Amino acid sequence: MPVPSIERPDLPERMTWEELENLPAEVAAQIELWEGRVVWVRRGPGEHQMAMRRMTEQIERCARDDMSNSERCWRVNLETNVFFGNVGKSDFVTPDFLVHRCLPPFADVRATDTLLVGEVLSPSNTQIDIEAKRARYAGGGIPWYWEVTLHRNTGAIGTVRAYGLDIGHAELPQGVRPLRPANYVLAGEWTSADTPDISFPYPFPIDIPWSSLSF
Repeated sequence: MPVPSIERPDLPERMTWEELENLPAEVAAQIELWEGRVVWVRRGPGEHQMAMRRMTEQIERCARDDMSNSERCWRVNLETNVFFGNVGKSDFVTPDFLVHRCLPPFADVRATDTLLVGEVLSPSNTQIDIEAKRARYAGGGIPWYWEVTLHRNTGAIGTVRAYGLDIGHAELPQGVRPLRPANYVLAGEWTSADTPDISFPYPFPIDIPWSSLSF
């Protein structure tokens, strides 16, 4: 649940999940642990929260349609921790919205269970922040990553981009190696001014009219 930003207390640079759980809830809710390193998460404005809910609702509608016509089972949620690795909880991120396979009640969501993650980008997000978060998702092997960009002037959803995980390496000159073993490539892009709807076939058929995203 979104929480208001508060003054950040002095904390060590690294923490465990168990130490994080002992913090006040309003503080812990604004922290991710990247391999144990404390990363503060900036809370977006009201427009950010509205866009996040709209996207989650529409993707969930598409997931339900797919489940009604197949034996597959999906869960669509928002602001849910995704843990990396098979054990432990001191390495996680909290996407704005996500799709994962159905799990037992109250089970932790692991990156290996997750098919799609998404972030709503507010004007305050820096390119460094965006690239760092995207790299975390790619490193975790999550197949699909979506970015939702808000209009700077109106606050409405203006652009949606879908990225697919590319685990191959481009051919580079001898002696040069890619900085990261996996990255995303742009696989779809839609703007409210140029396309009537958002349509993408993975991880299940997703069709979202722009009118359903307005607020």
